[in-house]
Amino acid sequence: MRILGLDFGTKTIGVALSDELTITAQTLTSLSRTTLQRDLEALLQLIREHQVDEVVIGMPINMDGSRGPAAQAVDDFIDRLKSLTAVKIIPWDERLTTVAAERILLEGDLSRRKRRLVIDRLSAAIILQGYLDSRPKP
Repeated sequence: MRILGLDFGTKTIGVALSDELTITAQTLTSLSRTTLQRDLEALLQLIREHQVDEVVIGMPINMDGSRGPAAQAVDDFIDRLKSLTAVKIIPWDERLTTVAAERILLEGDLSRRKRRLVIDRLSAAIILQGYLDSRPKP
């Protein structure tokens, strides 16, 4: 079983993938956003290529628990993705994942330019790892 993790942004979609035992999340790639159709096609290709059973998408919930326009955009994206695949789609609270990713990259002493290149996929891995850690262990 494989699970894909997504950090859905306006310019990129960070992508992470679980190991086959669904214990750990690893960064996979960042997709540059183009059109909705092309974004969906690229994700469907990754789902097929990696034989993904579930997709976890970060849900941008405000710190006070409310949902704004970004959360609505993710909901709309989830609806479109669900219409194209039978894979289970799971929204996951992504509060502070970008902050955590930025902190990790700063501790790794990466330049601002290099951080920009990898932050989305690292955020996706943090989202996915949070989901994996929350699941009951066999």
